Amino acid sequence: MIRLYSFRRCPYAMRARMGLHISGVDYEHREILLRDKPSQMLEVSPKGTVPVLILQDGTVIDESFDIMLWALKQNDPENWLTHTPLDTIRPLIETITTDFKHHLDRYKYASRYNEGDTRASIDLSHREQACNILQTFEDTLSASPFLMGEKACLADYAIFPFIRQFSNVEREWWDSKPFPYIHAWLENFLASEIFKAIMKKHPIWAPEP
Repeated sequence: MIRLYSFRRCPYAMRARMGLHISGVDYEHREILLRDKPSQMLEVSPKGTVPVLILQDGTVIDESFDIMLWALKQNDPENWLTHTPLDTIRPLIETITTDFKHHLDRYKYASRYNEGDTRASIDLSHREQACNILQTFEDTLSASPFLMGEKACLADYAIFPFIRQFSNVEREWWDSKPFPYIHAWLENFLASEIFKAIMKKHPIWAPEP
C-alpha cells in the first residue's frame, strides 16, 4: 500500500493530496503533528517535512510538487499536466514557493525571525512585499479566469494553497484588500469539491502496537 504522511493545514501537503485525489491513486493517509513527528516518517525522510509519499517499492518522494507529478503521470483525468507545458508553469510556481513563501513566512511567523517579537506579531514589511508579488497574479487573472487561460491547470492547483495561507493571516485586512480577481479565483478553489475532499479531517496516525 502506498503511504502518505501529511498535515492537514500545510499548503505543500494540500497540493500533494490534490494530485493524489484527482489521479484516483489509492493510498494510506497518515496524519501527523508537526511538533511530534513519527520516527517512521523521519527514518525515510530525515528532513522532517510533509508531505512524504512512500511507494509500494519503497521509493520515497518528499517534495510536494514531485508527488503531484508522480500522481498525475499515473492518471490525469482533468489534463492538469497536458494543459500547459511544465517549462511554462514552473517559473510561476517557483515564484510562489520561493520569493512569495519567503515573505509569507516572515509576515505570518514574525517571532521566528525577529528577536523580541511576540508569537502574535506580524511583519507588515513582508506583507507588502508579498502583495507586490500578488499584484502580478492579479494582473494575469484580470485577463482570464485562471492562471493559464480559460481552464484550471496544474499551476492553479499548485499555487492556491499558499495564497489561502496568506489570506488567513489577517482575514479582515485580506477581505478589504483590492485584489478582486485573486479573491474570485481563490474562492472558486476553496468551494471546489476537490478541496473539500482533501481537507477532511483524519485522526492522528499512530503505529499499531
